[in-house]
Amino acid sequence: MTTGAPLALLSGRLRAGESLYMSWCGMNDSSVAEASARENFDAALVDMQHGMVDFTTAVRAIALVGLAGKPALARIPVGDFATASRLLDAGAAGIVAPMINSAEDARRFASFVKFPPIGERSWGPQRALALSGLEGAAYFRQANDLHVALAMIETRDALAALDSILDTPGIDGVFVGPSDLSIALTGGATVDAHHPDVDAALGHIAASCRTRGKIAGLFCITGKRAKEMSARGFNLCSVSTDGAMMRLGARAELAAARG
Repeated sequence: MTTGAPLALLSGRLRAGESLYMSWCGMNDSSVAEASARENFDAALVDMQHGMVDFTTAVRAIALVGLAGKPALARIPVGDFATASRLLDAGAAGIVAPMINSAEDARRFASFVKFPPIGERSWGPQRALALSGLEGAAYFRQANDLHVALAMIETRDALAALDSILDTPGIDGVFVGPSDLSIALTGGATVDAHHPDVDAALGHIAASCRTRGKIAGLFCITGKRAKEMSARGFNLCSVSTDGAMMRLGARAELAAARG
């Protein structure tokens, strides 16, 4: 493996026990992801579920983030596992899949992310070879470790099936969507990522991941929250979103100008 190859950085650092912070990019402009990667983020995620990012922009963003020397992740739309394989071929270091509610959901997801004998991903890497620094045969041997598959935990069913999801071959960890989880755990009464029921669930999730040596990821809307949750065992945290950071920056500069 080439030292410092962008595709290898995510899995290598997470497996080494580091806590990583990533940008969250929902704007349909690949230069936004590139700009965030040139800051001190450890990685950049492009959001194809709730963000406005289309497939072409996602592929360009993966390349530009790699050009900045960072690994890129992508969140796919619900159930769109075929797109996961295409994004891996384009050089994505990790795939976040929403609404994984059972071991069977996890198995289907992993089948598109991992090559045999673990999964059923077909051969056809494009930019992945360049971003891994490997030739074809060597890439094939290492790809299942290089690319991480993260199942989102967002519902009561997912929480109940957490251990079986984590134990599914090919699943490298989970990524929690705390707002959706709050809706589920309160029976639709509120959207509150800091709700006490969510907080209790987060402790359980982090412990289960730690016991199994799996990645524990979490969507965090602020840097303060990311720091807190990193200390509680979540080793892959987002820090805000591109839209939120743009608004915060605009407000701060306007306040300075008008103050």
